[in-house]
Amino acid sequence: MLTSAGQTNGEQTLKITSDIISLKHDISADPSMEMIELRKHIPTIEYDLKYASTDNFTKVRLYPKGLSSTFMRKEAAEALAKVSIELAQNGIRIKVWDAYRPFAVTQQFWDLIHDERYVANPSKGSGHNRGIAIDLTLIDIKTGNELDMPTQFDDFSERAHHGYMKLSPEKIKNREFLREIMEKNGFIKFDTEWWHYSLPNVDKYNVLNIPFDKLK
Repeated sequence: MLTSAGQTNGEQTLKITSDIISLKHDISADPSMEMIELRKHIPTIEYDLKYASTDNFTKVRLYPKGLSSTFMRKEAAEALAKVSIELAQNGIRIKVWDAYRPFAVTQQFWDLIHDERYVANPSKGSGHNRGIAIDLTLIDIKTGNELDMPTQFDDFSERAHHGYMKLSPEKIKNREFLREIMEKNGFIKFDTEWWHYSLPNVDKYNVLNIPFDKLK
């Protein structure tokens, strides 16, 4: 694959694609590398992109103001569309807090919180940087309300862990419902964040550091 940068981590080099031309070369060689705007596959999806506002753990806006698009690789977007169809049969739809995240933002996170339980180490890159991870919750279609989950987004406490059980039966049931439907469609959970899921094939994809407007 063509890449515009490489970051060395011991004997491994983190492959970082930083320009749209290189990404287009990757897509021409392998169409699964395409970055899909999620509404293309899931028209009913709701966005609450936390890092496009100050309503996040950094209290700083890290994405463009008014951002109304987010992306995942083709394989991930198609898997999420299957999740959405099954959820709709249960009167539920998806709310996205974050999906694709440029690598530069991951570096900013790491500068604030050196803890791999909650933020990715930039020497490895993240599933978000690769376009295969999503932070999400569920909404009741009839009421428009979020289902009752263990915590709010980016709660860096034990309560956000999948194994934490000192919760109401409703919160445990909803957390497990989300986990089961995501895993059924090929995603894997992140043990310390109930809202975070990704595809398992991390090594297939380069890290991306391409601005949202360029992907659009």
